[in-house]
Amino acid sequence: KRDWSSDVCSSDLAGPILMAVADYALYGAVMSVVADGDKSVTASLNTVFLRRPAARDVIAEAQLLRCGKRLAYGEVMLYSDGDPEPVGHVTATYSIPPQAKQPKLPKALNARK
Repeated sequence: KRDWSSDVCSSDLAGPILMAVADYALYGAVMSVVADGDKSVTASLNTVFLRRPAARDVIAEAQLLRCGKRLAYGEVMLYSDGDPEPVGHVTATYSIPPQAKQPKLPKALNARK
């Protein structure tokens, strides 16, 4: 969640801010399943801006879709707080360092292999 503040932002949140929120949310998801996840880096980030966000907090819902030994892939949906319609869709790939321990995946991710 990124707090919207009129002291910091104008009436709109800039695209790079929304991208940073999504990157941070998915990075947290990677860190939750990879032992040395804090050493992972963003390899690619693709953002589709669907509409202008309202002047409210931004909610990022991150989901890991695939996590292997070297790469993790996921998506993030961005919402204005209280609005069910998304303002953005982000997909990203993270590079997991070779010295990282094998990811401990939830059952949902293991089932997709």
